[in-house]
Amino acid sequence: MSFANPSSPKQRNKNRPVFDPDHLFAQEEPSTRDTFVDQLRIRLRALALLFWAACGCIGQGTCLLLPGKMFRRFPLFFWTVACRILNIKVRTIGKMEGSLTLRPDGRRVIYVANHSSWLDVLVLGKVLPAFFIAKQEVRHWPLIGYLTYLGRTIFINRNRQEAGQDVQEVINQLRKGYNIAFFPEGTTSKGTQLLPFMSSLFAIAKPVRRRDDPTEDDHPTCLIQPVTVTYDRLEGLPVGRHRRSFVFSWFGDMDFGPHLVGLTRWRSMRATVLFHPPLKPEDFPSRKALSNAARAAIEQGNEDLRQNRLPEDHLLPTTDHTDH
Repeated sequence: MSFANPSSPKQRNKNRPVFDPDHLFAQEEPSTRDTFVDQLRIRLRALALLFWAACGCIGQGTCLLLPGKMFRRFPLFFWTVACRILNIKVRTIGKMEGSLTLRPDGRRVIYVANHSSWLDVLVLGKVLPAFFIAKQEVRHWPLIGYLTYLGRTIFINRNRQEAGQDVQEVINQLRKGYNIAFFPEGTTSKGTQLLPFMSSLFAIAKPVRRRDDPTEDDHPTCLIQPVTVTYDRLEGLPVGRHRRSFVFSWFGDMDFGPHLVGLTRWRSMRATVLFHPPLKPEDFPSRKALSNAARAAIEQGNEDLRQNRLPEDHLLPTTDHTDH
């Protein structure tokens, strides 16, 4: 009897187990069965989300007429219910800077996050006390466009040159004491890697100084907080590259309706939101350097979350927002 040499590199590679989270799912995918009950559940969840979006238009419109900060609090409630309808659990890790009230140091917070799906708005809208920046095309989407408009979303052009013209409107909101959130990639991706960041948007925090512009001295001081969003659980199991791209991500010319219906087939999902240490714009020589630093933090966070590995400075505050 002879045995293969276990020290042989070829033999070790052959015997080495390969872990693919996608293979943990049964081939027949029992969560997507085509029974009458499953089809009824899928349609009810999709209709419930659309109905809640219509209710949100009425609710946010009413809050705009009320005194106080209800128009800022309602979006947090709205996106929380939307996540519950889709059964998306949201876990947050790290310390979120900013709140609905102004920070003691007077700094506004600008959250920058990776972008792979329309779900990012639901997940981040549930936890971030901020107004979003969105591409101009969203303004014309049925129902969603009107809802985001009522939520005080600031619509800008994706063109790098034209985007600079919209920065002033964002700065005006910062002067009023509001926090801002935006996706510097400018569009969604497959969720496997980050797209290039639009550094022009970072002029919100680090404007070009002009001697003949007196308003520059009135620019509010800000913090940039990088935020990583990763969809890491599906039916309680880890999410692999394939399902991250074709279950959660919404990119290219994918239609919204089929993607929504596809999501409602799954019984449970989880998104993890990782808050990185904030960046002070004055510590960076240029907008490009600030953009690169934020991108590096988000990219590293994506890699750490996918491998269930987190830096020590992120291990302290962890919150599951499932029941909030």
